[in-house]
Order: sequence, then structure tokens, then C-alpha cells
Amino acid sequence: KDYSHGLPYQQIHHYKAVLDNSFYVGNGNIKALFAYQQNRRQEFEDEENPNKPGLDFMLHTINYDVHYAIQPAEGLSFATGVNGMYQRSLNKGDEFLIPSYALFDFGAFATSSYKTGDLNISGGLRFDTRHVRSFALEDRFASMSRTFNGVTGSIGATYAINEKMNVRLNLARGFRVPNLSELASNGEHEGTFRYEVGNTELKPEYSWQLDAGWDYTSTYVSAQLSLFANYIDNYIFAHKIAGKVVDNVPVYQFVQGNARLLGGEASVDIHPIERLHFQNAFSYVDAVQLNQTAEAKYLPMTPAPRWTSELKYDIIRDGKTFNNTYVKIGMECDLRQNHFYALDNTETATPSYTLLNASMGTDIKCRGKKILSVYLTGDNLTNRAYQNNLSRLKYAGLNPVTGREGVFNMGRNFGIKVVAPVNL
Repeated sequence: KDYSHGLPYQQIHHYKAVLDNSFYVGNGNIKALFAYQQNRRQEFEDEENPNKPGLDFMLHTINYDVHYAIQPAEGLSFATGVNGMYQRSLNKGDEFLIPSYALFDFGAFATSSYKTGDLNISGGLRFDTRHVRSFALEDRFASMSRTFNGVTGSIGATYAINEKMNVRLNLARGFRVPNLSELASNGEHEGTFRYEVGNTELKPEYSWQLDAGWDYTSTYVSAQLSLFANYIDNYIFAHKIAGKVVDNVPVYQFVQGNARLLGGEASVDIHPIERLHFQNAFSYVDAVQLNQTAEAKYLPMTPAPRWTSELKYDIIRDGKTFNNTYVKIGMECDLRQNHFYALDNTETATPSYTLLNASMGTDIKCRGKKILSVYLTGDNLTNRAYQNNLSRLKYAGLNPVTGREGVFNMGRNFGIKVVAPVNL
């Protein structure tokens, strides 16, 4: 929208107060943390009433955390406690996406770690409960009251094979409660070009995850490998309802399914000389919904396989006027994403693309003290037209000016950043 007096615009206010205390009890200590936050977001877009917000959300949050930590023996540590929060959200405007709500979280936990020689073992158990209540509003939102409980835990170990290499293995049980948007939203989500409908019958997500890793560091090479397998019951995602449109935008509803995610990341940093670094990394995720048809097999919003490469050279180190001066060129290659949630045309495939970037920077010193840091950046130097597979703006519809579907990511972009330290 384009208004002569600058509408629409947003105002965001944030206030925070924290009380942090520690008490020594015997060989251990009790740490108590209490915090209060107030967040208020207002959107102004009424041409006739420019000072009246349409969206006006106010959120009050109280956090608490009290735990006791002790080291009863050499190499052994133990901690236990409770934490959680209380939230109260209010709708003060006349546009709504989610209802006003109140929620209370309580969690109790115990963790321990033990180190002996080159082996480090850690683990823990936790119980969580959340009670959430939303309030009725006109004919748009019905009242709702739900309570969710979950028990989680993890155990892991790291072993140093030698001074240069170590391996790690972890097993964890996870738990996530559906948020208010997933449970009770009923409105257009501005900026995503879709009308979202919640599902009050959603169950909490539970997961089992196994991950393993390997790290190697030497004078000339650093390398890491991380692999994971994650099985999630009641995985929550947004599904497009075929043929249903409200206010000229498609309708999405939150649904659930059982999911399996496999993937990992590998990286290597080669530095044949001290000032030169050549870094490469590759990441991949295969996310599927179990026992589904071909159209519904793959989970939405799955990142495409990505390869990044960066060559950096430090021109000056420990200079009198210029310090930490470097130049860097980089490449990001996102492969084609053919694994997408195609049911009811919720998602489409995303073509591959490669971006070239460059940057340089330096610290400027005067009389031995740093007075400025200057950075020059150039992103997407070839001005490649592309859409990231995770961008919801990809589904914005036809642009009548360009004739292309959806909003594309940023083209060629140059930037300068100056940082001046201030010592008070």
C-alpha cells in the first residue's frame, strides 16, 4: 500500500526487568532468576485515522528459573531445579490473527555430567506441563482450554581419540507443545500471502533423535562431520486447502503427521599458510511424512541441499594504522529442491541457483587504539534472480509488472558498515 503520509508503518515497544541472584549453600549454589517483559506491536494503515492502529498486540511475560548446582566429586557435576513462564496476551486493536490468551509453563529437571580421562558423559531428565487458555472474541474465535504434559531426556558422550580428533554420540527424547497460532489462528498472516486457520485438536509433538559427530583439527586442516536421524510423532505443519480463498488469499490450516528427518553437515577448512583460509561446507536434509501418498510424502519448508565455499586472506595483522585487514570471496550453491509437499499445490519445486559474494574489512587504529572498523560487502554480484525454497513470498501470485510468479529474493547489493567503539 502507498499512502502520501507514510502509511502503513509499525511501532514496536519492548520493556524488560530482570532480578538475578545467587546464593552459596555448602559446596553448591542456588541461582534464582526472575524477569518481566512487556512487548507491544502496533500497525498503522488506516488512511482516514493515521494515528489509530489496526493491529495492536500487547504481551506480558514473566519468566522464573530456580536451580541448585553442585560438584560432589572431581569430574562430576549435578544440577536440579524448576523453571517456566506466565504469559498474558491482549488484542487492543480491531484486526486480529490470534485470540487473546493466557498460558502457564512449569518444568522440573535434573542434569548431570561426568568426565574421566578423555571421556565426557552427560544426561538429564525433565518434566514439563503447559496450560493454555484462549478467550472468545465475537464470532471469530471460540474459547479454548488445553493442558499438555511431557517427559523428555537425553544422554550423550564425547570421546577424545587423540589431541586432534574426537567423536560424539547423543540420544534425546523431545517434546513441543503447539503454539497459539497453530491452535487458534483465524486470519490473514500479513507478509506471507495466506489466511491461516488453527486446529484446536492438535496434539503435542514427540521426537526421538540420534546424532553423531566427528571433529578433526590440525595445523593445516580443520574438519567436522555431523549426522542425525529424527523421528517425530504428530509433526505440525500448514496445509493448503484446495479451492478455498478468503480476502483473495489462499487458506492454510495446521495439520499433523508422523515424520522422519535424516541429514547432516560436513565442513572442511584448509589453511596451507597462516593467513589463507579455504572453507567448504555441505548440508542436506531429507524430511518425509510416513505412510503417505507421493504428493504428501515430503514435508513442507525443507531446505534445499546447499554447498558454500569461501576463500579468505588476511592482508595485515598487528598493523600500526590498519589491523585485521582481510579480503574474502564466497559462493553459495543451493541445489534444486524436488522434494516438496505437492498435495493441493501447497508447494512447488525450486530451481537451483548460485550466488557470488565478496567482502573486505579492516580496523583503523590511532595511537595504538582502535577507533573504527570498516566493512565493504557485495552480495549476489551476478544479479542472479532466484527464490529460496524456504521463502513464503515465493507463493505471492503473479506480478503483473514482471510477469513472474511470487516475490524474488534480493538482487545485486552493495553495503558499507562502519563501527565506532565508544568507551564510557
